[in-house]
Amino acid sequence: MTDVLRRGRGSLAVAFFTQGVAFALLVTRIPAIQDRYGVSDALLPAFLAAVPVLAGVGSVGTEWLVRRVAPSAVLRWSQPVVLLALLGVGAGGRMAELAIALGVFGLAVGALDASMNMLGVSLQRSYGRSIMLGFHAAYSLGGILGASLAWVGAHWELALGVSYLPVVAVLLPLCLVGSRWYVDGEVSAGAGAAGKGAGGGVGFGVLLPLCLVMTFAYIGDSTVSNWSAKYLQDVLGSSEQLATVPYNVYMVTTLLGRALGDFGVRRLGAVAVVRGGALVAAVGFAVVAGAPGAWVGMLGFTLLGLGLCVLVPQTFAAAGRLFPGASDAAVARLNVFNYVGFLIGSPLVGALGDAWSYRGAMLVPMVLVLVTLVYARSFAAQPDRYGGGHERPRTADVGRGSNGL
Repeated sequence: MTDVLRRGRGSLAVAFFTQGVAFALLVTRIPAIQDRYGVSDALLPAFLAAVPVLAGVGSVGTEWLVRRVAPSAVLRWSQPVVLLALLGVGAGGRMAELAIALGVFGLAVGALDASMNMLGVSLQRSYGRSIMLGFHAAYSLGGILGASLAWVGAHWELALGVSYLPVVAVLLPLCLVGSRWYVDGEVSAGAGAAGKGAGGGVGFGVLLPLCLVMTFAYIGDSTVSNWSAKYLQDVLGSSEQLATVPYNVYMVTTLLGRALGDFGVRRLGAVAVVRGGALVAAVGFAVVAGAPGAWVGMLGFTLLGLGLCVLVPQTFAAAGRLFPGASDAAVARLNVFNYVGFLIGSPLVGALGDAWSYRGAMLVPMVLVLVTLVYARSFAAQPDRYGGGHERPRTADVGRGSNGL
């Protein structure tokens, strides 16, 4: 069983890594996508908003789907669709083709994100200690590679299709092969088990604080992913090539924070880690808003990566603790607020930037991230009763044996 879990953990990390590459390749080339399809600045927020809306639909659909099939099956087939949709974004030439490709990308991403985190939550329960931050660290590592490849594409002025095709050609077979070792875990071991656990046992009132934290975290994250390139180029006067760097820097520090985060949670507890992350992120937004030039701006994005990186993985982990018999449903519903954050954050920053200033717009996610401090108690650990023997039983952020992830 230990070998099965380890293979499942490794294959799921590959899935997170692949998704990080795909998403970074999309968001860091937004200026190039605008130019290719002739999308105006006024229309861009609508295109950016369509992806999270459809992803939310995909996440809701996944909650229904995993009552009938295992989450691993949803992940196995949604990931190739995401990669092919990314290729479609790079290969099209008309705005209608862009809309179709982004629509498919959004629906598949919703199913992909929900099913990945369902498997992560159930694996953490089986391990009996914090491992969720490690999966999200793999996502960050993929984001670094994707942003680096985007920089190469911008530097050499490569067409989007030329940039995307080799990546998809490598990652598509990799994720298909890796999907052979997915482990659905104790709660979602198959279609029948998923059906028992994914029902109506998720109380929205109990889940609401985590939904708000998820929303605020992704408002911050979407501000970086969707606006950092334009902010550096239009507000701080950088070149297009340099404008691809902030997201890469953000992902590097996110990777660092998540790589060390599980250790921090075990030693200090989830509450302390979440509070510290929120404070560091708020400082990062303040630095970005007041930056006199591109390099100081990148310092702010560096702090944002270190601060925001812990919030989302710990929010999923806390949802699994609160609803042990319905963790798939809890994760799927909580994942919707990932996209609510993107839906609010992207047009909000754009609208405030146009009506007021982009510097002022950066203060809004700063305030929202600080509100996370009010809900930090929702991440409090409960006594651990695991002792399954898979790894060391000592843990600070996983729940009771009957109330586990």
